[in-house]
Amino acid sequence: MEKRVFLAIFLSFIVLVVYQSYFAPQPPAPQTSPTATAQPSATPASPASPAATPTAPAAPASAAAAPTTVAADARDIVVETEAVRAVFTTQGAVLKSWKLLEYKLSGEPLDLVPQDLPAGGHVLPFTVTTDNDALTATLASAVYEPSAPGLSLGKAPGTLTFQYRDGNGINARKTFNFQPSGNPYVVNVEVSVDHGGAPKPVTIDFGPAIGLGYDPSGATRWPEQALQHVDGSVTRLKAADVTAQPSYQGAVRFAGVEEHYFVAAALPQAAARSQVKYSAVTLPVPGRTDVQRTFISFSVQPNPGTAPGQSVQVPFYLGPKDFDKLKMADQELVRAIDFGMFRLIVTPLLQALKSINKYVGNYGWSIIFLTIIINVLLFPLRHRSMVSMKKMQALQPEVKAIQDRYAKYKVTDPERQKMNSEMLALYKQKGVNPTSGCVPMLLTFPILLALYNLLSFAIELRGAPFVGWIHDLSAKDPLYIWPVLMGGTMFWQQKMMPSNADPLQQKIFLLLPVVFTVMFLNMPSGLVIYWLTSNLLTVGQQYVTNRIVAGPARPARAK
Repeated sequence: MEKRVFLAIFLSFIVLVVYQSYFAPQPPAPQTSPTATAQPSATPASPASPAATPTAPAAPASAAAAPTTVAADARDIVVETEAVRAVFTTQGAVLKSWKLLEYKLSGEPLDLVPQDLPAGGHVLPFTVTTDNDALTATLASAVYEPSAPGLSLGKAPGTLTFQYRDGNGINARKTFNFQPSGNPYVVNVEVSVDHGGAPKPVTIDFGPAIGLGYDPSGATRWPEQALQHVDGSVTRLKAADVTAQPSYQGAVRFAGVEEHYFVAAALPQAAARSQVKYSAVTLPVPGRTDVQRTFISFSVQPNPGTAPGQSVQVPFYLGPKDFDKLKMADQELVRAIDFGMFRLIVTPLLQALKSINKYVGNYGWSIIFLTIIINVLLFPLRHRSMVSMKKMQALQPEVKAIQDRYAKYKVTDPERQKMNSEMLALYKQKGVNPTSGCVPMLLTFPILLALYNLLSFAIELRGAPFVGWIHDLSAKDPLYIWPVLMGGTMFWQQKMMPSNADPLQQKIFLLLPVVFTVMFLNMPSGLVIYWLTSNLLTVGQQYVTNRIVAGPARPARAK
């Protein structure tokens, strides 16, 4: 079988492996629902989904439990910025809701705090626990005094403080600083607890995260998982992983829970040691007893085992996996976007896509223009590969003549070695390198697959329309027109490519467009547009190459 057939198989295998490893949703286990789908008004979204592996209900990451009754004098405190609407309750001074105003779910802002949880047994974000269960229970049920009845900040920073004191010597204080350094998705949390004047060690518990944990529309989304950067290494943990090992300790740069497009993470100081704990929490979907949703709870304890200070400070990022916003929060937090092994290439491609969109104003056309630019840059490598293939095609009759002369000899026969010598001499005489057609093409794979990876994870495509019936570049084409066109252009491209294969091998080779068409039917339309554009550009380049390099001469007809 010729090298090009092996190359085609290799390419299709690489694409399938990359898709299965980084893009394909985990198959849902029995009685596990898909995650919620979110779409932003300008740049869309998707909420958290259940973990791929269902687990038995587990205790929350810390010992605290949400109070079973609501205090009569408890009230809500609302903080509004340009990007977020946060709702706190004075009972426990915890977060009830964190809505992202730019990202919608069923026409409403997406809430990253899970709603409709069963009463009792599940803590809300920023619950504080100590080394004393009675003190922890008191802090959870206590009604704190807020520093303001609410905040309307717009783009400005602001601070909200909750204070609690009682006659038993308990003094607790929680301070929330919003929009530090202009990042609307970061809140700095400062906590101090003392009893009788003695500071107490504290753990900040976020509770179950993130989103609804199921998809009301029934669309399949990505499972949520724990995400952490500990001792310089980034790891992702599924529900089964955190059940097997719930606790981690070290230099924690960030730790939390993510799904495909959103993340809720604590960012303690990596210079000091911290402890992070996780637990998988499986709950029924509201109104359904036969369908479960799985969350992952997490908590962070800075400087465990050391003498407690007056306060503990931990920033939290609660928002989309937007590269610029993540980088603003922490340089390493951009690794929450799983760009895979090609992330060094993906990052400049993402910046290029966003820069193009500033002028174009449509991410569909931006993808097309970026694909054109990339193909122009790759033109020399592709041209060299195509020219080499044309030369190899022209030599095919002579190569086949040599192969036929030695066909009677076995592969192990010494006479067979003369065939290789003759072929190498022929290649040298004609100035053809048999590997020069494959190497340039292989060099383009990292760039093409990096762009492929980019378009699978870029939150900018969520809910972004293109033309006609394409209203969301992150969703599949509902009419399947673009995938069919992509398959047609791929078939056209394969028919034009020079081939030295026998008729059977050529037929097998032409099956690849069918395989790719089926594979792309349910892929995001942004990916399909990229692949279709790339195919058309390759076809155009092949026409140019065919005009530059004359094909093999056809035998003259007998008169």
